[in-house]
Amino acid sequence: MQQEAIVKAAALVEAQAYIQRFKDKIIVVKVGGSIMDAPDQLRAVVHDVCFMASVGMRPIIVHGGGKGITAAMQQAGLEAQFVQGRRYTDERTLAIAEHVLINDINAQIREMVTEAGFRAMGLHSLASCVVFGNRLFLEGEGGRKIDVGFVGEVDWVNASLLHALTETGLIPIIAPIARDASGGKLNINADSVAGHVAAAARCEKLVLVSDTHGIRLSDDVNDLASHLTKAQIEDLIDRGVITAGMLPKVEASFTALAGGVPKAAIVDGRIPHALLLEVYTDQGIGTEIVL
Repeated sequence: MQQEAIVKAAALVEAQAYIQRFKDKIIVVKVGGSIMDAPDQLRAVVHDVCFMASVGMRPIIVHGGGKGITAAMQQAGLEAQFVQGRRYTDERTLAIAEHVLINDINAQIREMVTEAGFRAMGLHSLASCVVFGNRLFLEGEGGRKIDVGFVGEVDWVNASLLHALTETGLIPIIAPIARDASGGKLNINADSVAGHVAAAARCEKLVLVSDTHGIRLSDDVNDLASHLTKAQIEDLIDRGVITAGMLPKVEASFTALAGGVPKAAIVDGRIPHALLLEVYTDQGIGTEIVL
């Protein structure tokens, strides 16, 4: 019993230095993957974000959509169509994505923050929007542009509004539905949104919380990297080690780093308090990414 108390006290002492270092600093937390479909895991991550706010940090949450969008499309009788691996987004698909992301997921996260005793504000296309984008066109043969519908890429982020909200103690919760220059709506990859938000807000750290332990150095599931530079990651991409779903996360990390964010990290939100372990301990958890 005494030894357990000593371990807890040591953890508090270790965390103190990080609490002081991150006081009044912005940290962007992107939540995605299967965690979005597991309410208890999502609530645990959100409560860790609220803890960060309670000790003086200024967190911003960016969230993805999980399987909810796919399920809603199936219920509506819509079959997903893909172009070069990207989902084609027509008006009906966009409307479904907007409903799920905002009315279901964003509202759910706001409720979890409120339950924990903190104030939150949803930022998205149906209210105050902070992310603005342009239509994304893929490149085809001969430089031909390929239309993928209402899919976008980030043009700019209203960092002034984010700073104003976090200074008042509010926790912004951003859904990845952006507005374009003409007021139209665009669905943007949530990892990409998080990277651009982190860069624009000049945050202290970007943490991508998902259902993966981090970046592997080989096909061995236990061969995980705790610290990687941009150059090392680019080499892993060239060798085909980093592929598929991990690519948007490392690209988001590169966006943040290029914008002046000192560090990014990819952590597994299924591990209890993974977010706090990454931010408030010497060793951290998952994979830390630096320039």
